[in-house]
Amino acid sequence: MSPFTSEPDHGLAAIASEAVEGRLTDPFAVFGPHGEGANRVVRSFLPGAEGATLVNAKSGKTIAAMEDVGHGLFVGKLGRNRHYRLKIRWPDTVQETEDPYNFGVVLGDLDLHLFSEGRHRDLARNFGAVPRRIDGTQGVVFSVWAPNARRVSVVGDFNGWDGRRHPMRLRHDAGVWELFVPRIGPGERYKFEIAGANGAVVQKADPLARRTELPPATASVIEALPDFTWSDDDWMERRHAAQQPDRPMAIYEVHPGSWMKPGEDIHSTFGWRALAERLIPYVADLGFTHVEFLPIMEHPFAGSWGYQPLSQFAPSARFGTPEGFAHFVDAAHRAGIGVILDWVPAHFPTDAHGLATFDGTHLYEHADPREGFHQDWDTLIYNLGRREVAGFLLSSALWWAREFHVDGLRVDAVASMLYRDYSRKEGEWVPNIHGGRENLESIAFLRELNQRLAADGMGAITLAEESTAFPGVTAPVAEGGLGFDYKWNMGWMHDSLEYMSRDPVHRSWHHNEITFSLVYSFSEKFVLPISHDEVVHGKGSLLGKMPGDEWRRLANLRAYFAVMWSHPGKKLLFMGCELGQPTEWNHDAQIPWDLLEDPKHAGIQRLVRDLNRLHAEEGALHARDADPAHFDWIIGNDSTNSVLVWQREGKEGDAPLVIAANLTPEPQRDYRVGALHRGTWDEIFNSDAEIYGGSGMGNGGSLQTSDEPLHGRPASLSLVLPPLGVIVLKPGSGA
Repeated sequence: MSPFTSEPDHGLAAIASEAVEGRLTDPFAVFGPHGEGANRVVRSFLPGAEGATLVNAKSGKTIAAMEDVGHGLFVGKLGRNRHYRLKIRWPDTVQETEDPYNFGVVLGDLDLHLFSEGRHRDLARNFGAVPRRIDGTQGVVFSVWAPNARRVSVVGDFNGWDGRRHPMRLRHDAGVWELFVPRIGPGERYKFEIAGANGAVVQKADPLARRTELPPATASVIEALPDFTWSDDDWMERRHAAQQPDRPMAIYEVHPGSWMKPGEDIHSTFGWRALAERLIPYVADLGFTHVEFLPIMEHPFAGSWGYQPLSQFAPSARFGTPEGFAHFVDAAHRAGIGVILDWVPAHFPTDAHGLATFDGTHLYEHADPREGFHQDWDTLIYNLGRREVAGFLLSSALWWAREFHVDGLRVDAVASMLYRDYSRKEGEWVPNIHGGRENLESIAFLRELNQRLAADGMGAITLAEESTAFPGVTAPVAEGGLGFDYKWNMGWMHDSLEYMSRDPVHRSWHHNEITFSLVYSFSEKFVLPISHDEVVHGKGSLLGKMPGDEWRRLANLRAYFAVMWSHPGKKLLFMGCELGQPTEWNHDAQIPWDLLEDPKHAGIQRLVRDLNRLHAEEGALHARDADPAHFDWIIGNDSTNSVLVWQREGKEGDAPLVIAANLTPEPQRDYRVGALHRGTWDEIFNSDAEIYGGSGMGNGGSLQTSDEPLHGRPASLSLVLPPLGVIVLKPGSGA
């Protein structure tokens, strides 16, 4: 018999063998204090230790030396002592610490119950790696969902990444493993070592990590709970109203790693604080209301631009700390700029340290590749039919809105979520329970997402990247819709770019491409997106899509922006487009700021600035974006001349505007259009103005109506329409 236990020596040998081989499934049954009264002993597995002692936690006096019974298993007689610490002699240091296996359960039953039902809305504050003080001891509570694992251990710098040192306790009802590790804290790297149901032992990053180490390294990092001192109360109180359909919204889409570089090194990036000093004033000066970032959630491959994220709660370490990101948002809000994040709930990458076969089973993804593998992107598809998975993503959305005050989430790849046969051939997809193609689980998830954010997201909005004709994307859930605040108008983007890329001599035959969007513009609440997707992968730059010589290309681009800003719908423009960037976007290089030395490109930037000012100041250009009564074609069918003339109206008290577009290089003189108001009309914008790099042709600032009725209106105007130009007219004080 061992002098320190009532068990036979061969029992301790078996325990030591299981510990060495990492096969312990219930570590609390063998480690920590055991026995009764004077026979109480402490067992601790300390492979590599040269010795260990039990000491009194209050006095520091030695209670007993611990015996190494083999393979690093130490046993010491505790007796009737209640409070003890382990004093461990390692080859290069002496460590004194509380015993992790002397603490009871550390996760609350209510938290586990809400987690299992997918109803926990604050996962990252309660699960993952949470610094806590328990019984006067500071440490970290680790927890991870892995219901089918045979063993889970937390590993990190604090235990030499040895999975035998800190095996965890399974809370069976929830499938969550937990362990309190004393005397560690923020800044420590960690992972979970999982002996999976399939027999494989892998080290996984924490799905709920709030911070990560810098890629390509893949460890999670312990982070203190958010405690940022915000100074944006005024913004937060009014942001919900500021983002409604009757308010101006112009979004500047940014890839933070390549907007501007601090040096020649392609791998160098500005951090959040440096971006706050440079990007926020730039966006404010150009008159954009929001900045939208390509996904900043941590992602292993920089070339995915963030669209293959693995850490749904952690801002990428490429740009600094979570506190640094909070500082950026706070600074943006003080400058009157909203912050929108791209967010990816549709799929995740297959990297070994990530969510794929997390516990040896298809835990986060569908098992059947017809449901669980995304062929287009070589990624895995979240199983949103699992309550825990849906709850994980819902909690992520709320995390960004509440903890980082993010003003909106642009939900990526919604079309791929709505349909089971998305981008799949016959036989490559599984019908829903009714035999249809709709993904009922994803639809339910998206509805709950939008309802939860509306209720608990402190005014944050959602925007859907959705390219199909799925009905009611922005309709309220109560009316059978999905509940998004806005939908990207992919049809407008495709048709208008197709039209503008044509030589003007051919445009008359394709007039419907520039007018068709008005057939459905009021079926949803739309954003008009000229995003990163249109200037990559061989598509060329926005300027490069325009036909003709340099002058015509620049004039086409100016006219296109003017048409876009006066078309119903909120606006989104990808960085660099405002400079007339001649080459497509390269994520390894900053946008070509030296273009601003050329007056022609500086003119494009000035035009965008003035369009944003006009868009914000004139209610007719934004106040009734989703109301068909605000829009009226005056001339929509002059395909021969490729001319369009329309009127927009705002709320009561807003002046109506008339917009006339000549989309050929031939100027139109004495082009007559009907006018509702007699008297003076002022030309308040002209895309062909010399200050923008144009020819300066126009209407001399103002013009008078004649009493000749036209186009169902009591008066008319004789206009000069500049070549490849757009003018905006507003009734003067005498109209």
